[in-house]
Amino acid sequence: MKPAILLSLLASVSLLAQTVAPKAPVKPKGPTIPADAQWHDVTTWGVEGRGWEDQDRKRWFDRFPAKAEKTVTPAVWGLSRDSAGMVVRFKTDAKAIYCRYDLMDSGIAMPAMPATGVSGLDLYARDDKGAWRWVACPKPDKQHVEAVMISDLAPGEHEFAAYLPLYNGIDKLEIGVPKDAKFEGLKPREKPIVFYGTSITHGANASRPGMVHTAILGRRFDRPVMNLGFSGNGRMDAAVGELLNELDPAAIVIDCCPNMGPADITAKCVPLIKQLRSKHATTPIILVEDRRFTNSWITPAKAKFHDDNHAALKAAYEQLKAEKVAHLHYIGGDALYGTDAEGANDASHATDLGFMRQADVFEPVLREALR
Repeated sequence: MKPAILLSLLASVSLLAQTVAPKAPVKPKGPTIPADAQWHDVTTWGVEGRGWEDQDRKRWFDRFPAKAEKTVTPAVWGLSRDSAGMVVRFKTDAKAIYCRYDLMDSGIAMPAMPATGVSGLDLYARDDKGAWRWVACPKPDKQHVEAVMISDLAPGEHEFAAYLPLYNGIDKLEIGVPKDAKFEGLKPREKPIVFYGTSITHGANASRPGMVHTAILGRRFDRPVMNLGFSGNGRMDAAVGELLNELDPAAIVIDCCPNMGPADITAKCVPLIKQLRSKHATTPIILVEDRRFTNSWITPAKAKFHDDNHAALKAAYEQLKAEKVAHLHYIGGDALYGTDAEGANDASHATDLGFMRQADVFEPVLREALR
């Protein structure tokens, strides 16, 4: 080939490569945190969903007190270090809100769950009618997060609630506002609705911490909630029941069946409820059936497993009622994710749609129980 032709071909290839080569995305520049921002450490006024306030902790944001390490299983203890369900509330007239926090683990995201759900700080505010509405959720990409959560806010004082990460722990958390803004940390409210359950209660696979059904219900009832979901390890354990007996809840929701089989439910459900009744004589207790895998309609073995699980829990419930155990309520599992197979992204764990549907099923039963 002649040199001139070769040079021409090489030039064409180079030009083509420049044309089709992917360009690195340009990160848009947004508002920055001013050097004179005022920072507020949330531990000075507290978070909801923490419990055992008068007891020692290994880390301030652990869900269980330090003594639990010796009584619960190692898996449950490790998962209790996640800050799932914790909420910090505050009032401010600031035009911008900043956050600064350190995560316990370097695993910022998971394959089926984004960083915003695993490690994000999810901000809500009350509107002028008093309803909670979503505001912002920065996207964490490292263990130290420092971000402008929202700017250009409407004038006036607003009440805010920020949900802490679901599948990561917090070592330190501060809320920031401009230097001249008013700021008031709101102390945790009493008598939470306590949820004891599995990875679904824990929050898998919500896109944001505020989208778990426990959080949705907390906003609908305008009550504090406590999320004691332990991924793969919600098994009606007596050691967890002992810890629950130290709390003063408005209601207790037991949603452990997805981590249990029929024999385990038969063996452990009645003893757990009687254990709880020994300290909570009139507190409403809600038993929740196993949700159905969203592909169980086409997998007979899964469908039978759910049938057997549901039957075991229903039998335990009927036994408790026959023994005059009062203030019990029951939630069926067939439609927790809906009935169109669209409520999960891995058959087992809810998407935001699945969590919203769960909240819709839970709400009337909880409303009756709390009445």
